[in-house]
Amino acid sequence: MINVHSYESMGTFDGPGLRLVVFLQGCPFRCLYCANPDTIDVKGGTPTPPNEILQMAISQKAFFGKKGGITFSGGEPTLQAEALIPLFKDLKDNDIHICLDTNGGIWNNNVEELVGLTDLILLDIKQFNPERHRMLTGRGNEQTLRTANWLEEHAHPFWLRYVLVPGYSDFEEDIRLLGEHFGKYQNIQRVEILPYHRLGVHKYEAMGWDYQLKEVKENSPEQLEQAEMLFKEYFANVIVN
Repeated sequence: MINVHSYESMGTFDGPGLRLVVFLQGCPFRCLYCANPDTIDVKGGTPTPPNEILQMAISQKAFFGKKGGITFSGGEPTLQAEALIPLFKDLKDNDIHICLDTNGGIWNNNVEELVGLTDLILLDIKQFNPERHRMLTGRGNEQTLRTANWLEEHAHPFWLRYVLVPGYSDFEEDIRLLGEHFGKYQNIQRVEILPYHRLGVHKYEAMGWDYQLKEVKENSPEQLEQAEMLFKEYFANVIVN
């Protein structure tokens, strides 16, 4: 069984083309700006037979076109790597393009096999500076960087995604260090700058949790433009989502 939080049909945000997005339950990170705090607890969600997800993808395949497919997001989908491996193999047998949206913070034999079955990785880099990463997520970024290195060494295509949080991940020095580290990578097909938003704040209130970034305002157009110019010094294909 796979523990599913929710689905989004005809998604255009999480990977190329039109996609069925499967949000899985459970995440080891505690990002201060998390828009889906209700996906964090591994005990939530709905236990779902893998075949149910497979049939859903097959039924929507006609809408995917040449670019679309299925994306597994979360939460953190690699927490359920072992259960996902047979499903990914079935999806591949049905010629369905697979994206995996991950923070890259978990690595083991099951995750390695799962990544090998995935067509495109959407790798969320929360912060390059390790101290600020820990402040933002509650975890270090060492494994995320190792995961990126594995993808590069194995010529596995991936997109790099970066949420621009004012006062937390928008420092020029940190973005430049990230650019210097990843700028020579050959397998980063695209860099996505994701604006910080407050869409999940009502969920914190409903759950009785304290939203710690109450004072942080959403990015101004100028801040996004400045970040885009900075990233473009190091990467060819930069998109502000």
